[in-house]
Parts: sequence; structure tokens; C-alpha cells
Amino acid sequence: MATTGTLKELTKSGTFTPQRTISSTSQLTAPSIQRFSGMVELLTPPTSLDDLDINQGMVIDIILRLTYNEGEVSATHAEEVIKLPYKLIDEMLSWMQQEHMLEVAKAVGSLGRRGYVYSLTDGGRNRAKEAFERTQYVGPAPVPLEKYTKSVLAQATIEKLDRHQVQQALSHLILPQNFDRKIGPAVNAGSSLFLYGPPGNGKTTISEAIAKMLGGGEPIWIPYAITVGGAIIQIYDSLIHKFSTDERGGADNRWGLFQRPGVMVGGELTMEHLDLRYEPVAKFYEAPLQLKANGGMFLIDDFGRQQISPTQLLNRWIVPLETRIDFLRLNSGMTFQIPFKQLLVFSTNLDPDDLVDGAFLRRIQIKVGVFGPDEKMFYRIFENQAQALGFPTVDRESFLYFLNEWYRKTGKPLQSVHPRDILKAVKVLCEYAGEPLHMTPALIEEACQGYFVKAKSGQIL
Repeated sequence: MATTGTLKELTKSGTFTPQRTISSTSQLTAPSIQRFSGMVELLTPPTSLDDLDINQGMVIDIILRLTYNEGEVSATHAEEVIKLPYKLIDEMLSWMQQEHMLEVAKAVGSLGRRGYVYSLTDGGRNRAKEAFERTQYVGPAPVPLEKYTKSVLAQATIEKLDRHQVQQALSHLILPQNFDRKIGPAVNAGSSLFLYGPPGNGKTTISEAIAKMLGGGEPIWIPYAITVGGAIIQIYDSLIHKFSTDERGGADNRWGLFQRPGVMVGGELTMEHLDLRYEPVAKFYEAPLQLKANGGMFLIDDFGRQQISPTQLLNRWIVPLETRIDFLRLNSGMTFQIPFKQLLVFSTNLDPDDLVDGAFLRRIQIKVGVFGPDEKMFYRIFENQAQALGFPTVDRESFLYFLNEWYRKTGKPLQSVHPRDILKAVKVLCEYAGEPLHMTPALIEEACQGYFVKAKSGQIL
């Protein structure tokens, strides 16, 4: 006769009594866990079904879908995919076997229960099809929204950077004197920054350096997925979340230890990217970009060139910038709030007067102009890029030709990106000709002819 009831009821009734493990946080001493107050409690893995912080049926559904997709599944493989402790997975598999959802297809080696490989029964396949109707999600078990919220708030408290640390992080860039004093306060405040100025002068590169500075470069804990209102929201994005090599300790495997995220978007940004994205076939949600960026940086590059108007975009950010809270809505109509804890960076080469109004600018704490270099800085950039590209020496005559013929005579403004691009073109010309890497005025001229465009007005673009 089939055994009925929930897993918790079974463990209490004695029908099925797995061994219990005493909860311990002795392994949760790694610096990555201890760095932020309150994270030990959040990262302690469940040691029994009673400790599990989500509905057990949600985990059973994942096991059913996993087994249906792969035909057979072992407890070890389920543990790797679902990222719950082996003990809990084994208890669930045993209960599902007693409920005639699963049967042991074979036993591998002398590993005991770890060697069992399970397959679905006819009843299990019917239950799996019902689970697929709810969602097709197969992956790490989610953590509750409440735990995620607590983790973001706990990790939002970061150690402030001093001036030397900021200068060191920007040392690979040729910037005006005291430029760090404009950037450092924005990084420490961790709220919002507006970068503006003509193109080609390093706004995006500066933003990338800022992303690496956040939190002193220390990694943070982010769950692979969260659950709210019975729905699953996948946060992990392999393009955004890069694993840290720091010691994990005994942390709950449903949480990944990642470098602070840096989300960068340009003209492809639409309003849909800022809301929960529901996949009607897979039937689970993908987190919006600002949720993926929590604890890190969200850069809106080329601001003003998005597929949505600046006004629409700015209106979307007014409340989060003011309250540090964002609101999302499930298809069921349920609305919930999430922390908005990231450095939001707007970068534009358009005139700010044409993009934003005073009300919005007041909500952005720091505005930094990034303009073209003077001739002294331009030479330093040229010298720096020549060294980086492997030129044995910097030919001063070639540099002066570049400066006189293409800037002083034409009136074209100096741009920080030009030395790199022109020297790259010179390098390609040398390689094509089979010549040793070198620079001459003639090679500079040939590179510029292929790089710059002369408009009908005579302006060099």
C-alpha cells in the first residue's frame, strides 16, 4: 500500500524516519561569510526538512522534472543540480519512492544509497507532467524573497574606499589631476552618478573601473533564484555574474559567491528589460536588470540613444532613486518590493539639457564631466598606448605630425581614444607589410586616412 502524507508528517509519524543532523555553523567561518553581519544565518544550509525555508512540493517538482528530462537521476546528481544538501535530497527521493513516484533503476558500485539511480514510475510520469504544467524550471532550489532582501541590505554596508585606493584603481587611465575626487565620493555613496561629455574620452572605461572598485572588490553572495508568491525568479545570469575564487566555507549551495555584478546596457535597452520577464513556455521569470545588478553597478551607456525615450526611462527610476526600493509585479497581479541597492550610472555624450530636467538631476547625487585631454595629456596617452601595443620606442616626430596635421590644422578636438585606435592601425600596417613594429609620420598619415572621415563641410569626423 502506498504511504501518503507530506514529508514532514512522515518524519513525525515514524512511518519514515531519516537520521537527523544537529545544526552547526562551525564551518561558516570563511571571511566571505563573516564579512557582513547577518550573513551566517542566511547562508546556513538546512539540515533537516523542518529547516527547509521553501515549500517542499516545489523541490519535489524540480526532482520530477529533472528525472523526466534525463530519464534517470541519482541523489548525487540531484544534489548538484538542485544544490540542497544530500541528506535532504535523499529523504525526498526515499519518500517519492515510497509514494511510487520513483523506483530504483540500478545501483552503482558499493556507495550504498548514493549509488542508487532512480527512474520515474507511470504514476511519477503523470506527476511530472503536472509539474511541467506549473513551470519547466529545472535548477537550483530558490530561496525566499525575504532572505534575499535581508542579504542585499546586509551586503549594502560596504567599507569606504580612501583616496589612495581610488587612485590606485584608476592608475591605468590617464586622467586630469584630482579626477579621483570626483569619482571616489560617488563610489562610496553607492547611489547614482551622471557622466557626461563628448565621445571617445573614456566614460565607459571609467565606469568599468568603478565597477571593480565597489565594495573594495570583495565578492558578495547572490542566490541563483528566489521565490515569491509561488513563482520562481531566476537571478543568475552567466553574462553578468562571475564566480569568485574566495573560500565558500560551508555556505548553502543555493547561494553563489560572485564578483560584484556590473550590468552595462546601451541602445538596446527597452522598458521590458526593467520588469520581470515571464517566459510563457518555460513558465518562470527572469529577473530584471536592476535586480541582477543589486550589490554592484548598473551602467546605462549612451544614455539618450535607447529604444525608449529618456523621459520614460527617467520616470521609471524616479521612485527607486528616491526610496532605494523598486516594485515588481507577477502575472497573477501580486506586487512586491525589492531593494534597489546598486550604483546607477548614466553615461552620455549628448547635451544634458536635451535629456533631463532639474527634478531628475537633483536625485542624482554626483555629476562628472569627462572631456577631451589637453596636448600634454594627449601625449601621455599616446605614449602609454604605444607601450601597451609593443612599440619599441615612441617617435616624437610621428606624434607631432599626428598632432599638427590632424588636430591643430583642422581644429578637430582631441579625444582620448584616438591614440589607441591610430596606433593599432599602424601596427596592422606594419604586420601586413612584414615590417618590424615602428612608427613614422607616413604610417601615421596612412592610418589617419583610413580612420577619420572628411565630411562635405570639410569637418574631420
